[in-house]
Amino acid sequence: MAKELLARHAEALALFTERVHAVRADQWDDPTPCDEWSVADLVNHLTVEQLWVPPLVTQGRTVEDEADAFEGDVLGDDPVAAWDSAAAGARKAFGAPGALSRTVHLSSGRSRASAYCAQMTADAVIHAWDLSRALGAEERLPAALVDFAAGETAPYADGLEGTGLFAAPVEPPPGADAQTRLLALLGRRV
Repeated sequence: MAKELLARHAEALALFTERVHAVRADQWDDPTPCDEWSVADLVNHLTVEQLWVPPLVTQGRTVEDEADAFEGDVLGDDPVAAWDSAAAGARKAFGAPGALSRTVHLSSGRSRASAYCAQMTADAVIHAWDLSRALGAEERLPAALVDFAAGETAPYADGLEGTGLFAAPVEPPPGADAQTRLLALLGRRV
C-alpha cells in the first residue's frame, strides 16, 4: 500500500509540475476556478503545502513550531524553481524509510503521515485540473489519479465547504464520467 500511495503522490506532483512549467509569463495573474486565486496564488498555495512536508514528516515539527515560516509569497522571482524545489522536498520526505508510518502534527491535530500524504495527493490532483483550466491546457486527468482522489475525498467531502477552502458540491450532469463527478463533488463546474 505504501508503494502505491507514493506512486500516486509522485504522479500527482508530476502532473502539477507539468502544468507549472507550462505557465507563460503573462499568465501568472490570470484567474483560476478557485475563487479569488490567480495562477500565482494557486501555485503558491501548492508550493506552501509541499514546503510543510519535510518539517512535519521528517523532522517531527508541528504547525505551531513553524508558525509563520511559510506565510505569504514563497515563489519569489522564479515560481517554477520554487515549485520544483518544494515538490522535490515533499517527495523525498514522504519517501524516506518509515515516513508514512509516522504521526504528524497538523493544524487539524495528529494524523498518520500516510493519511497526510493521501490528502496532499488528492489536493495536487484537483489543483492540477484548476491550473489546467486557468491555462487553457489539457484538462483530462489520469484515471488512476481521479480514482485515487475520489476515494480519498469522498468520505469527508461533505465537510469541505465548511472549511472555506472549497465551494459547495454541484450536481454532475447525468451520465457524468468519474472525473466530472469528482470535480462536481469538490465544487468545480466543468
